[in-house]
Amino acid sequence: MSDDTNGVRLPPLARFLNGFIYVSLLALIVLTAIPYGTVQPWWIAAFQCAVFGLAILAVIEAHLSKQQQVDVWQIAPLLGLIVFALVQSVPLFQGPEPLRPQTALSADPYSTRLFALQLFALTLVLLLIGRYIRSRERLRQLIFVVIGVGVVSAIFGILRHQFQHSPGFVLPDLPIGNRSFGQFINRNHFALLLEMCLGLSLGLILSEARRNRRLLLVLPVSGLLWIALVYSNSRGGIIASLCQLVFFAVLVDPLSLLKREDESRSPLRKLAGNLVVRVVLIVVMVGLFAFGVTWIGGEPVVSNFQLATTDFSTQEMANNINTSRKAIWSATWRMFKNHPVTGMGFGAYWIGITRYHRASGEISPQQAHNDYLELLASGGLIACALLIWFLIVIGKAARYRLNAGGSDYRAACIGALTGLFGAAIHSFVDFGIHITINALVLFTLIAIVLLRPEGQESEAINIRERGRVRAVSA
Repeated sequence: MSDDTNGVRLPPLARFLNGFIYVSLLALIVLTAIPYGTVQPWWIAAFQCAVFGLAILAVIEAHLSKQQQVDVWQIAPLLGLIVFALVQSVPLFQGPEPLRPQTALSADPYSTRLFALQLFALTLVLLLIGRYIRSRERLRQLIFVVIGVGVVSAIFGILRHQFQHSPGFVLPDLPIGNRSFGQFINRNHFALLLEMCLGLSLGLILSEARRNRRLLLVLPVSGLLWIALVYSNSRGGIIASLCQLVFFAVLVDPLSLLKREDESRSPLRKLAGNLVVRVVLIVVMVGLFAFGVTWIGGEPVVSNFQLATTDFSTQEMANNINTSRKAIWSATWRMFKNHPVTGMGFGAYWIGITRYHRASGEISPQQAHNDYLELLASGGLIACALLIWFLIVIGKAARYRLNAGGSDYRAACIGALTGLFGAAIHSFVDFGIHITINALVLFTLIAIVLLRPEGQESEAINIRERGRVRAVSA
């Protein structure tokens, strides 16, 4: 296993810490996936403590190795979101008469502080991956670990699907029924994890396209991930995986043609050729996808899609529970309109929505089943602006990686972008990012997109220095 030292000879202790932190990051991804995706408070606390411990070791290693560069610009939107969440949790306002207790922007300040703590831990993971995984070898090992987590989860889910006949299957709290799949209580959370792993596996196929023997090993892995996703019978997951395939086809075709571009052809003919290849590829993939879903999923998948209309029905149940997505989304939108700038507080959705959900109260929504609406309701326009800023940072980094990185780095970036796109589509109808392992893999994919390969740090510094010299000369 090579050290990510950028060619610099490190002191023995710094070299040991470098390798230890790297291995620990990989182990953290594996361990976080096991206990239902890490949803119980004690497991979430253990995850956060592990990250903070690794961050402390990273500070020590950076001091010993005298390599302390941190690109604050990349994480500035996340830091802004953390600070904003902490401000939401501070009691800044005087309450109504007669007691006049101090109140905060958040309807649940404690949960908002927990959100800020979790986001801080995930931001540290982003920084740790960016520092300790830059070499081609370490990047490939990270990708193999993430895909491996997806493969093991897929196999476990298929085994549960076939052999579980009573509550508990290895993990004691796994219920029986079609609402749960893999190690997750909610099948939609399983599907979201596999979408991200599937995107990475597609990028791996791209990097192994010229190595026929390895390609024969990677293709069945992608097939297994997709089959398990279909077996989970998650409507959002199946639709998101279809969008991933279309996104991958659109993204990868121009890049592959640029390598063997014929200079004798006119620009118009090149554009027409690219469009034809894209259209043919997309049509074939959509056709194969539709056939595969009906063949593998069968009657349960078809029936589940037929029931999708009930989520958007205007009819209310006799006891006025109102738990359809349409009812929840309408209540969430009213919640946002009443707090458009600052929101009701991150983590406080479960209590804030009770004032706007017009129902009997027998069942109160805990999530909006749409992460974008929940972001607006929880953080308002301020949080939305910070998210857009972060997306711009990711987009600029992706553009640079796709044009300037080596073939392996480019393929990894394409795979990560495909996984992120699937998660973005699925988040319109579910809340899987709330689960720790899904959030961890999501930030891992973001880190891969933002990754600066070995040797490019000095190149970026030289470019900035040359720019300053020119500015001074002018």
